[in-house]
Amino acid sequence: MTSAAFLPVHTLVEAIAARRLSPVDLVDECLARIERLDPELHAFVTVNAAHARLAAEAADKAIRAGHAVGPLHGIPIAIKDLVEIEGEVAMGGSAAWRDRRAPRTATLVRKLMAAGMINLGKTHTVEFAYGGWGTNQHLGTPRNPWDASMHRAPGGSSSGSGVAVAARMVPWAIGTDTGGSVRIPAAWNGITGLKTTIGRISTFGVLPLSPTLDTPGPITRDAEDAALLLSVLQGEDPRDRHTLGVHDVDPMPTLRRGVKGLRLARLPAGERAGIDAEVLASYDASVEALASLGAEIVEVALPARFADLGTINGRIMSAEAYAALAAVVDDDALPLDQAVRPRVRAGAAISSHDYLVALAERERLKASFDAAIAGIDALLTPTLVTAAPPVASIDQNTTPAILTRWVNFLDLCAAAVPNGFTRSGLPTSLQIVCRAFAEPLALRIGHAYQAAHDWHLRAPIA
Repeated sequence: MTSAAFLPVHTLVEAIAARRLSPVDLVDECLARIERLDPELHAFVTVNAAHARLAAEAADKAIRAGHAVGPLHGIPIAIKDLVEIEGEVAMGGSAAWRDRRAPRTATLVRKLMAAGMINLGKTHTVEFAYGGWGTNQHLGTPRNPWDASMHRAPGGSSSGSGVAVAARMVPWAIGTDTGGSVRIPAAWNGITGLKTTIGRISTFGVLPLSPTLDTPGPITRDAEDAALLLSVLQGEDPRDRHTLGVHDVDPMPTLRRGVKGLRLARLPAGERAGIDAEVLASYDASVEALASLGAEIVEVALPARFADLGTINGRIMSAEAYAALAAVVDDDALPLDQAVRPRVRAGAAISSHDYLVALAERERLKASFDAAIAGIDALLTPTLVTAAPPVASIDQNTTPAILTRWVNFLDLCAAAVPNGFTRSGLPTSLQIVCRAFAEPLALRIGHAYQAAHDWHLRAPIA
């Protein structure tokens, strides 16, 4: 019999509703895997074992009494250590904030708890969420579970969330994405990630890196679970002005409509240079697979290169990060990551003029891209240019976010779904980029692909 820890949430929901599975047993299985695997994988900052077991017992009694608060009552989740829970330690990945206690609870956490979900603990992040490799000098770098012989990059900044979901220590988790920080760990860990549109999910109570670009999002086993979690997390919040006036969407009714008749654009030829051959092979096979499912594959001419958009995105990110974190990074007595401190400090050199020019350029390019992709339902790219590299080989002066940052810059949404493996057994990933607030469409395409392939069902550790 398959362990409950290996089942996606949409299957767990059915099992709990049919009384074939108890939240107590599910939480116990997850905690047992955390106890066995996390000393090596280092995904969790904290584990709330005692509280989680009490919550599971309460959920089990409520469900048996007919008082479930919803279909997700009793489902475990893990939360990135960038998201605040009042009274709990919220380090934001920084040793300088080891003793920092959250003064509030994030709106998204309140939504999770209102749905009856059980927080198993906080997961590691790159310091201040500023980095795509997933490394953390002082608090430790989680280990990518797909290579037992070598410490490979987990992807960041939501590194612990990606590793925890991939290793089946938790069925799903929360990440945040400012330049790829949901999609990168999803890609390198062989799971699914959803970068949401700004305003879809409240950022209140999420420690800011770049308020113009920050977006919380689901890290899950598959597109169906991402749709379920999106349904819970989204919604207006008066404490986050970006959410005001944004209408909720239900991604479930369209999830299984397939891709027949959709127009999907392939990666422009000029963007293929620099992408690893095995990653490109997986990507090309994915495009052909979607074509075989009925999608029309088209070419598109884009008004700017992804790398150039990413550079401007980085300028905005750095300026806003320094505005938020100057007091911390300019205090040389504090133990900050040697790779992160200069990234944030670089924002001090960006003048208000350059910052405002970057914001204006963003609006101009958003309009240009909207015109270029008119009549196209989604643009398909690899999520990353390589599979996960060894941690020892990482050049911290570079970024893995070449194919992801531009999505944040243009305020689009995107799903990252596993689409193959390299010869050495490392996952590759397909990025499905859609217009702003078209998350149901991105998930629909991802679901259609996953319904025809089993890459997302493979697990790195028994």
